[in-house]
Amino acid sequence: MGKRGKKYRKVRELVDPNKKYTLEEAVQKVLETHFANFDESVDLAINLGVDPRKADQNIRGSVVLPHGTGRTAKVLVFAKGEKVKEAEEAGADYVGGEELAEKIQKEGWLDFDKVVATPDMMGVVGKLGRILGPRGLMPNAKTGTVTFDVGKAVKDIKGGKVDFRVDRAGVLHLPIGRVSFGPEKVKENFAAVAETVLRMKPASAKGTYVKGAALSTTMGPGVKLDPAELKSAAAA
Repeated sequence: MGKRGKKYRKVRELVDPNKKYTLEEAVQKVLETHFANFDESVDLAINLGVDPRKADQNIRGSVVLPHGTGRTAKVLVFAKGEKVKEAEEAGADYVGGEELAEKIQKEGWLDFDKVVATPDMMGVVGKLGRILGPRGLMPNAKTGTVTFDVGKAVKDIKGGKVDFRVDRAGVLHLPIGRVSFGPEKVKENFAAVAETVLRMKPASAKGTYVKGAALSTTMGPGVKLDPAELKSAAAA
C-alpha cells in the first residue's frame, strides 16, 4: 500500500484502532474525520459468519434506505407492451428491448446504474451476462430487479434502494449515505440495513452471525463498530 497523505494521517490519529465504538460514537467519528473537498459517501462493512460457498449462506438482497444514498441512480428497464409505459411513468431513464441490448453489445453503452427487466425479457437480457454480470448490473429476482412490477422496482431504486451481496470473505459492503446527511439520517439508514441483514440470517449458519462491522467515508479511516450495535439499531 502506498504512503498515506498528511490529511489522512492526521485524522487517523483521532480513531482508536483497537476500540469498538457504539453507533453514536462511530457516526460522530466518521463525520469528524472526513477531509475531502467533496461530499464523501458514508460506507458500511459487515463481516458475517457465513460460508458464501454454500448457496443458503450466500447472503444477497436489497434494502430501501429511508434517506436514500445521496445520489439518484439512472435506471434502464427491459420491458415490452404496457410495461413500457409503466416504467416510463415511474421515472425510468431508459426503457426498451432488443434495440437497447444491441446498443450495449455493439457500442459498449453503459450509461446507467441499475437494470430492471420483466421475466419475459430475460431471454434478451441473458445474452448480456458477460457485460452486465462483472459490473454488478445483471437483473436478479433476489434483489427485485426481475419483476413484472416494474413501476415499484424503478421507484424503489430512485428512492434509495441499495443491493448487497457478501464477497468471498463473507463481508458486505454498501453505502448508507453522505457526510452532508448528518448523524441522524446516517443512523436511520444504518438501522434499516441492520434490520434487513439480521433478518436474513441463514438457519444453517453456526456460531456468531455478525463478527464485526465498520464505518468509513470515501477517503477517511475506518471506525470499528461493536457488532451488538446492529441488533440494537434494528430493534429501535
